[in-house]
Amino acid sequence: MIRLLRNTKSTYFSRCISTTAQNHGYIVLVPEIGEDDNFSQTLIDEKGLLRFNGLTIENCLAAVSKQAKDVEMTVKSIETKITLAENDEKIDLKEEIFKKLDEKIGPLETTWGIAKAIYLGNSTLMPTKSYMSVHERARSARAAKFSNDVIFKEIKSQYEILKIDDSEYKRLIQKFLLEGKLNGLDLQESDRIQLEDISLKLGQERASYKNKVNSVVSGFSHLIKDYSLVRDFPPNVLEAIAVDHNKPTNGPWKISLQPYIVKQFLKYCPDRIQRWNIWQADIRKCSQLAEKNFETSTHLEKIRGLRKRQAEVLGYKTFADMSMQTKMIKTVDNAKDLFAKLLNYAGPLQQAEVQTLQDFANNSGFERKLEPYDIFYWQRKFLKSNFNLDENNVSEYFTPPSVFAGMFEIAEIAFNIKILEKEVEVWHPGVKFYEVFDLNRTVSDPVGGFYLDCYSKERNHNRNFGWMVGIRNRNVQLGQNPLAALIFNFSSPVYNKPHLLTMEDLEMIFRNFGSLLQHILTRANYVDLAGLSNIEWDASQICGHVLCNFLNDDKILKKLSSHYANEEQIPDDIAKNIKLFKTSMSAYELCKELYLCDLDLELHSKTEFWLDIVKKLWPVYHIMPLEKIDAHPCSMSNIFSGDWGAAYFSNLHSRLIAADIYDAFEEKSKGGDAGVRFKETFLSLGGSIKTEEIFRRFRGRDPTSEALLRSLNLLGASQTSYC
Repeated sequence: MIRLLRNTKSTYFSRCISTTAQNHGYIVLVPEIGEDDNFSQTLIDEKGLLRFNGLTIENCLAAVSKQAKDVEMTVKSIETKITLAENDEKIDLKEEIFKKLDEKIGPLETTWGIAKAIYLGNSTLMPTKSYMSVHERARSARAAKFSNDVIFKEIKSQYEILKIDDSEYKRLIQKFLLEGKLNGLDLQESDRIQLEDISLKLGQERASYKNKVNSVVSGFSHLIKDYSLVRDFPPNVLEAIAVDHNKPTNGPWKISLQPYIVKQFLKYCPDRIQRWNIWQADIRKCSQLAEKNFETSTHLEKIRGLRKRQAEVLGYKTFADMSMQTKMIKTVDNAKDLFAKLLNYAGPLQQAEVQTLQDFANNSGFERKLEPYDIFYWQRKFLKSNFNLDENNVSEYFTPPSVFAGMFEIAEIAFNIKILEKEVEVWHPGVKFYEVFDLNRTVSDPVGGFYLDCYSKERNHNRNFGWMVGIRNRNVQLGQNPLAALIFNFSSPVYNKPHLLTMEDLEMIFRNFGSLLQHILTRANYVDLAGLSNIEWDASQICGHVLCNFLNDDKILKKLSSHYANEEQIPDDIAKNIKLFKTSMSAYELCKELYLCDLDLELHSKTEFWLDIVKKLWPVYHIMPLEKIDAHPCSMSNIFSGDWGAAYFSNLHSRLIAADIYDAFEEKSKGGDAGVRFKETFLSLGGSIKTEEIFRRFRGRDPTSEALLRSLNLLGASQTSYC
């Protein structure tokens, strides 16, 4: 039987119908396979790890079907118990709702997480169609507890009269109430119908927007036959753009509009006209100046209008105001104040940076005024000429084995933990498994474990990606420890060299590892609060960025390094200068980011046409004029077809908090060990306490922006010598 399930994702900004090709209002699942009652006994060992030798797509689908139904039946049974209760009888929320739900969600979470890890690690073992069936079925079942009207009203009525001293328990109740409100459970029936209609239309518009952007990005092709135009490209980029990937130096080379390829082309191509060609194609894609059938301006405006209606039905003035309900920063005005403060520092220095780069280019024989498509190219030349910084040469010191070994050792020392490899069944011989021990806890057993899958099992010619997959949260009711996976798609060796990691790769690895530690070391007692669950969106990346800041330390960089040919550590002078990859043109880059953050909020707060808003904001943040053909909002998929509408600033806010936290590691002024304190607060508490309170426990005050500005060399320092 083909099953139709309403798409009821629990969080408001994702509650709109998913924009993948499989989702247009209703989710069509593949015919259900017989439910496997013995899955846990046959494929899960006594420690909750999967026996991969017995895993098939069929029994994975069957297990998810059975486990999802168990969750939904539990929700229904709780509803029935509430309905049948006497008027003056109140059921125990903790025992009869939250604990029972945790008991049933554990098996589903594990199967779902394993399916995702295998899908990302090797989609030939878990094809997209099969994984989407698992994903949608599991997601729908998990969302059921946040969409039940009877349960919501019972929790709300008790919360209004109960005096709750347990802050974690209170936080859990507040999560259920907010999720229920954003799902429309507080609304009258007529408003719910209206909200459902808006969500359906919004899903259709988001899907159309995404499909058009993807079509334009994948359909564009600029062919290059002259090797001199690509001779400076890094080997992995050259391989990615070569028509014959097995002969990357032979040509021809095809340039696409994938963001990573565009950036690399602007950085390495010496021909200014060629750079302009790619840049102008990129900034006008999906606009009315390009092919009419692929313009997205119409969809963009409809998405904005529907989101505004959605917010109004739910009782908010704007979609941006609604977004702030799940943000640490709390209000649009607070976000705007932050943007203004950062711009106050970055704005004036941006001019100095561009002028320094202009002077360098002129002295190198370039006789024109720098344009946006010149910046990456001359910035690279500047760093190489003045500081002997070449990304290709630097990457020779960093290979996955040396980086992961060094990173684990650094984490062990900083956080007083132990990471030990263990032989278990895995989905591929190259995958490893590690147990994590917390040496500050009295128990000697591991507190969690994770799989590490570094290399893509399929030939990958795009940029390196990485994921932290939370396979399951800590589940006190089932006695289960957290389980996760780090998945990377590093390619096989090129030119007989092992895979070499760029600084961007190192940051990606550390960022995902920071999130993994937060997932593994959690002490929260409820599944919906453990690890990264229930953390405000603009705080969810804090731990990852804290780990990234460790890369600012040249001693740590030396510890991670081992030259692929002779195993020598990176030279001191290069290690100390590597931070210039981050601070070079930092004011220019920060102003660009602030503009996008502000643009996102303005587009979701105001009703003017999108181009009018762009024209108003652009000169506030940029010193170079807006090009007439520039239509960048028409291809901002993460905002208009993804989940980052009115939330784009979240990454910047997480970086700001993380920089302030990392300062404590350098200051060592509060007494005690910063690493252990960080573990006992940010890594342990998860979403059981508001992030602002966790920060106060760690720092003893509220966060400031000074640490971020200082890390970017924007606080009380001239940029003239650093471009």
